[in-house]
Amino acid sequence: MTSPTEDGFARAAAAATTVPMLPCGDVDELVAFWTELGLELTYRQLRPNPYVALRAGAIDLHYYGMPGWDPEASHSTCAIAVPDPRPLHERFREGLRARYGRIPLSGFPRITRPRERANNGGLSGFSLIDPAGNWIRVTRAAESPVRAGDDDTTSWTTTAETPLARAVENAVVVGDSHGDAQQGRKILVGALRRHGDAPPADRARALAYLVELALRLHDTDAAHRALADLEGVPADGDGVVHAALSEARETLAQADPPEDAGSRA
Repeated sequence: MTSPTEDGFARAAAAATTVPMLPCGDVDELVAFWTELGLELTYRQLRPNPYVALRAGAIDLHYYGMPGWDPEASHSTCAIAVPDPRPLHERFREGLRARYGRIPLSGFPRITRPRERANNGGLSGFSLIDPAGNWIRVTRAAESPVRAGDDDTTSWTTTAETPLARAVENAVVVGDSHGDAQQGRKILVGALRRHGDAPPADRARALAYLVELALRLHDTDAAHRALADLEGVPADGDGVVHAALSEARETLAQADPPEDAGSRA
């Protein structure tokens, strides 16, 4: 039998709402950004400190102003769990394209593509880094808890059947989850060199992601070389190579303009 205190705690916790409060240098910049991406301003405070609240459905994001805030120094993050991340990704992409004329892959803001994450129990997800450098991590909600053993820790879930496929998983964790595009590219380049005889689908996925990582690093020449290599991969029976080609070409077409790269790096 549980105590009245425990019962009350359980009821309160079940009815609770958790709202991330994220720092920024200019709350109005974040309002303009998120309203373009589909959220609605629900509260704005000027004194004693700048503060805004934005909402779309059950998504709540709050921002507080900090003078001298540096996006490069940000380590703030939050997670949004949804049944399917793709509709959010598509809507955010539309807003980004409307606001910036392209889908930014580097600097602030930027967005990654939805990918399965081995360090997220195999669930798919993507990250949107806002103009203040905060990471908004959108993930597919698990239908049931993913557990490993009796210690309630989330398991590392992999579907990779080849060394190159495992390297792609590692590169996604490093490049997308950790934001280290340079190390992610290093992982892929080395794996492609070692496993040139991998199945076409694995090579296509690796090369398509390599195109994106190169563009994040403003290395357009390397992105074009990776695309040329991808165009030489023979088609597979499941359409993976074709899909990877389409993704890579779209990614290259929406790359940051060269003259803008330095200011947004």
